[in-house]
Amino acid sequence: MATMADVARSAGVSVATVSHVLNGTRPVLPHTRQAVLDAVDELGYTPNTLARSLVTSRTRSIGLAVSAISNPYFTEILQGVEAAALEHGYSLLIADPHDDPRHERKVVQLLHERRVDGMIVAPSPDPGELLAYLGRHKVPTVLLDRVVDLPADGTLVCDQVCAESAGPMARLVTHLAGLGHRRIGMIAGLTGLSTTDERLGGYRDGLAAAGLAYDEGLVAHGDSESAGAAQATAALLSLASPPTALVTANNAMTIGALRSLREHGLSVPEGIALCCFDDFAWADLFSPRLTAIAQPSRDMGAEAVRILLERLAAPDGPARVLRLPCTFVHRTSCGCAEQPLTSVKGTPS
Repeated sequence: MATMADVARSAGVSVATVSHVLNGTRPVLPHTRQAVLDAVDELGYTPNTLARSLVTSRTRSIGLAVSAISNPYFTEILQGVEAAALEHGYSLLIADPHDDPRHERKVVQLLHERRVDGMIVAPSPDPGELLAYLGRHKVPTVLLDRVVDLPADGTLVCDQVCAESAGPMARLVTHLAGLGHRRIGMIAGLTGLSTTDERLGGYRDGLAAAGLAYDEGLVAHGDSESAGAAQATAALLSLASPPTALVTANNAMTIGALRSLREHGLSVPEGIALCCFDDFAWADLFSPRLTAIAQPSRDMGAEAVRILLERLAAPDGPARVLRLPCTFVHRTSCGCAEQPLTSVKGTPS
């Protein structure tokens, strides 16, 4: 197996110069850099990442902690993280916190003990222990998908990357109201998540923009899961005056709502209109095709890596919150013809 000394001899440079080229620790003249890279290719040299990490205190690895990795939404985020990490020469260590605060704290500690350079975490509904651990150990971290209030004392500086939630949800509601619906139900997500709160806020904003009163009885929590959404949908359908349209707050709950509607003999959109937050690969294979808000999942993952690497390079910069726009995908489950895709952010005027 070729060594760094072999590469140096072949390129006619010092071992230190080879190290600077491979690690990017010092500028090297272009022709010298190319000579080193040519020698690396010719000899098939593979850097010893373990030895390098002992010298640089960096492992070139990122810890990723997201719940429900089997969910297509988080799978696409993972693909974005993985592609961006690989592009920059980083590997991934992945853990599933299961949206359980205590388990979240354990898996983050395990990732930290593996000496990852930084972490990307989708926080649970109660991330107090997580935030305390990250702050105590000064772990460079980007919070993903869900926004949290950071400690006001500055003990923790985390960047955050998420999609717009309130404005896109309001768009779904105003669209249904524009089709004549006056009783629009909502299947909301897990209590305590910022995405749940923001989408509920968007639901209320959409009603207000359409001149409709908010009715708490038309909101049921599906806890961000299919089974919970099926029960929540059944509860709304049992009302004396059930909704004529539904909005669901994530893709898993859309599946549960559709299952419940079918069990109750309701067709979409003839029996009830349906719009959902989260688009997914097979949403246009349903009959009818699902009108949805599509989140920029892969872009979120890639942006989380980019911002984490910037944080590693400049640890003392101010915390940032990056929100990416969503896309309104107009299909037919709302009861009307398809329209072109449009980006959605902010709240309706």
